[in-house]
Amino acid sequence: MIDTSDLKDREYIRAIEGVDEVLDPELVKRGKVLISYSDCAECHKPDMRAKGPAFQDIAKRYPTSQVYINLLARKVISGGTGSWGSPVMAAHPKLTMDDATAMVSYILSLED
Repeated sequence: MIDTSDLKDREYIRAIEGVDEVLDPELVKRGKVLISYSDCAECHKPDMRAKGPAFQDIAKRYPTSQVYINLLARKVISGGTGSWGSPVMAAHPKLTMDDATAMVSYILSLED
């Protein structure tokens, strides 16, 4: 019997090619704190799928470049659906772009 779990994971993650940029360690620490006080854990876990994708799966999909950090920060603020299947991510309109950027920086730091 052929193990297809690796193939399913690769299809689920659909990694985007790109060059990783160095993340600011202070921004990453700030993002970790902000996430710990947020409602993110209701739908996301660090290393396993829940209602939404695992943070590590998000980090595997997106390069750590400012373009993707900004894109994902805007998604956190506005919410959305479709990137990871049918789950709907609620909007977080009270988050500032700076806070959302810090949170996404932390998430993207979790790939390793």
